[in-house]
Amino acid sequence: MNLRRWLTPGIGIKRWLLVVFVGLLLLALAFAHMLRQATRDLSPGGLAGTIIDSLTLQFLPYPLRGLIVALAGLTVVIVGAIGLGRALTDPFRSDDGQRPLVELIYQKRFLARGPRIVAIGGGTGLSALLRGLKEHTSNLTAVVTVADDGGSSGVLRTGLGIPPVGDIRNCIAALADAEPLMNELLQYRFPASAEGEAHGLAGHPVGNLLLAAMTAVEGGDFEEGVRRINRILAVRGQVVPVTAVPLTLHAELRDGVTVDGQSSIMTASGIERVWLTPRDVRASADALAAIADAELIVIGPGSLYTSLLPSLLLPDIRDALLAAAAPVVYVCNVATQAGETAGYDLAAHVEALTGHTAPGLIDVVLANNRFDARTPTGWRAEPVNLRWPPATQPVPHLILDSVVDPANAHHHDPTSLADAVLRTYEREGGSRRRAAGRTA
Repeated sequence: MNLRRWLTPGIGIKRWLLVVFVGLLLLALAFAHMLRQATRDLSPGGLAGTIIDSLTLQFLPYPLRGLIVALAGLTVVIVGAIGLGRALTDPFRSDDGQRPLVELIYQKRFLARGPRIVAIGGGTGLSALLRGLKEHTSNLTAVVTVADDGGSSGVLRTGLGIPPVGDIRNCIAALADAEPLMNELLQYRFPASAEGEAHGLAGHPVGNLLLAAMTAVEGGDFEEGVRRINRILAVRGQVVPVTAVPLTLHAELRDGVTVDGQSSIMTASGIERVWLTPRDVRASADALAAIADAELIVIGPGSLYTSLLPSLLLPDIRDALLAAAAPVVYVCNVATQAGETAGYDLAAHVEALTGHTAPGLIDVVLANNRFDARTPTGWRAEPVNLRWPPATQPVPHLILDSVVDPANAHHHDPTSLADAVLRTYEREGGSRRRAAGRTA
């Protein structure tokens, strides 16, 4: 299996094996020429001639002679190549010995040729998308919201003045090479004391503390702290905060009530509009550069008002999406969310997204069309109804696919979702349906 992996197309090994083979063949021909020159004047019956005849198998028929030598040479070459490969690659294996160097080469060479994809959002939906896409390309950029104000992120945000790190932690865990173990480590939350009393670390995931510490090491530069964590944890692609400034999300409900803070808006019903403070925030330069260079831009999946719009409401991000040459795909949630999007169908999701940003921002809508997934116990939501088209112009192109997790009707399946996104890229890549360069 390991030898076949080394011969996988695209990692640049076979061409050099061919060069080595040609070199060995030339050496063999040179040796045969010298042997012929050295034995030309030897008498056939002499001791030296007899030894040479025995070594060159002159006592066997000519075809059998060549076959035996060829098989012996091939065996020696294979044994030597395997031994040399092990000797060279063993020092570079992962600590558990389960990930040989060939996997690293495959990642760097093959996945580095994948499409440049930017994914915008937050929460578990974005993590699921990244977990699937990283098996197809390493040219990934996750642009993550920083409007969370609850849980550990909220505590660190208030205490240290840094942007919330929870969604960034989830995306880094999803893109880390050693994902199962790294995910377990980064997501580990310190429990309360044995007596049930809270302490300074109680409730904080290791990943949140790591991001906060790296920000402090970088002199309070949050963006640089996240860059360093990307490199330290060998993230496949990069995770970028949408801005280095903590954002506060506000919502106005249909009854005129104003709700402040992401954690409160998540449970609010009848949302009319949302906005951010502070209003004069500049987007991350890394995020803008990735959007400009992308071959495909994906918005979602994720909570419509609390995970997606906090990034899209930044004028810099909105204008960058409108000017981008890559097609913009909106991945709608497979299910509604109690409170925030209760009763929303597919068209309502698109209308809310477009109404808060700009007409023509979305080129393609990808929605789920499988409705037989298992419903979790106590589920308070429902599958998103596929009413179409929305009351917006221009109308995005609609693509329906089976992207739901069969075991949980509330979540996307990472593999199915990634496959659907890449099929969309193959159909839409390289040609936006609207004229690029417009601004809101």
